[in-house]
Amino acid sequence: MKSYTAEWVLPVAGEPIHRGSISTENGRIVGVDDRATSDAIDLGGVAIMPALVNAHTHLELSYLRKTVPPTEKFLDWIRTIMSTRRQYPDAGDPRILDAARSAIAEARASGTGLLGDISNTLVTAALLRDASMPAHVFYELLRFNAADPDVLVREARARADAAAGDDTNVRVGLAPHAPYSVSPGLFAAIRADLDEHSGQVTSVHLGESPEEIEFIRRGTGPWRVLLEELGVWNDQWAAPGTSPVGYLDQLGFLDRRVLAVHGVQFDGDDLDRLRSRGMTVVTCPRSNQHVGVGAPPLEAFYAMNVHVAFGTDSLASAPDLNLFAELAEGRRLAPRVPARALLESATWKGAVALGFESEYGTIEAGKRAHLIAVRVPDAVDDVEEYLVGGIEPPAISWLDPA
Repeated sequence: MKSYTAEWVLPVAGEPIHRGSISTENGRIVGVDDRATSDAIDLGGVAIMPALVNAHTHLELSYLRKTVPPTEKFLDWIRTIMSTRRQYPDAGDPRILDAARSAIAEARASGTGLLGDISNTLVTAALLRDASMPAHVFYELLRFNAADPDVLVREARARADAAAGDDTNVRVGLAPHAPYSVSPGLFAAIRADLDEHSGQVTSVHLGESPEEIEFIRRGTGPWRVLLEELGVWNDQWAAPGTSPVGYLDQLGFLDRRVLAVHGVQFDGDDLDRLRSRGMTVVTCPRSNQHVGVGAPPLEAFYAMNVHVAFGTDSLASAPDLNLFAELAEGRRLAPRVPARALLESATWKGAVALGFESEYGTIEAGKRAHLIAVRVPDAVDDVEEYLVGGIEPPAISWLDPA
């Protein structure tokens, strides 16, 4: 057994402990003490806390870093992504794989210990396993005019199960992309698959852009134009005349096992509906501003008592995978939200959303000792506020859990 004392211990499940200690054995936390223990390794001026949870990213887009400039129109960003990806048709291209490996290493170096990764090819499942990075990989499906969604989902489930293997630390499930790219029948088939796999969760991009709102309410706008250009428009589809949240709720898709990603355009009715379903909103504020959809109403998320987690999105729309930097942007956008609530979102709430709450997200006896130590200056007396102010990788180290 090993014991550590530090200037601060942040259990997340309780108050920060000044000069507290933790004990670990065989990779598990065995105890938390509110005092410095004599046999502990004294780490000095650091805060011991759970590893962060990046609940939404796209590792397989990491090769697009610094190639997709900021834009004021979301569809311009989408078109650039589509055209660039066509230049790399092979998912096993070494440039794609090497960039994804580097992104995983970057995430770990900045204190992330659990990922929610969106994948269209499943190439990242093996990379995450090789890197010993716990994750839920969301195998994302798109088909606005799916002829036989049940067959599509059945085949996708077989590929997902093959990619997951027997590794419970890297889970693989199915996810729809968004209301403008997935047919009602495909949503229903994915929901049926989720209901058959009680331990899994799913994810959907929802309420991200004004163009999405227009398309779902009226069936018009840039999304309609793009679908027609791509030859995937479905004449049988009729705009539901409601918000994207209302639409998916009408389809019976929404419940606590569905992560709603982005939510920049959510209004009070949307948030009330999400709260009543026990859902989590995964916010990625830096990405939202890069792709031209604006800033998420972060304070409203918390004021409406909706569960909130944080993600970075991909390196095609964010400068890095440092979740501490995402927290700092969250603090800027939501100055009235308590620092503790932001930290909970970046740890415990993210672990719950991804279905890993029994193992990660808080410092409690029995959980995995997946812990980081963040260097804290001597003058800091509000450690939680300090931690949401922006922490860079050189200030972060991982504890040996042995």
